[in-house]
Amino acid sequence: MKDLNSPERPMNSYERIYAVVMQIPYGKVATYGQVAALAGNPGLARVVGYALHVNPDPDHIPCYRVVNREGRPSSAFAFGGENRQIALLEAEGVEFDERGFVDMERFQWSKRVF
Repeated sequence: MKDLNSPERPMNSYERIYAVVMQIPYGKVATYGQVAALAGNPGLARVVGYALHVNPDPDHIPCYRVVNREGRPSSAFAFGGENRQIALLEAEGVEFDERGFVDMERFQWSKRVF
């Protein structure tokens, strides 16, 4: 995956999404909307979901680190289901509340679009 600022051929939307997701640090999560905005597609959170569902390299593009704005994991996680996404996040130290949502105050990646 090339750099977001590469002078080569411009990346398509999915490539930009994957480049952002690869920047989410270990033990942190981002929201679909946050990834969309950082990838230059504000308001297109659903497109992030589509891109992650067809992730071409789940070993290197950690799509499990993306949750909804409330911190809820995906019930349609493409690489083993919701329980697998939860297990991957917990293995990184991400904690969930009594509803099964990520504690966004503590674990949301702080990168913002300026």
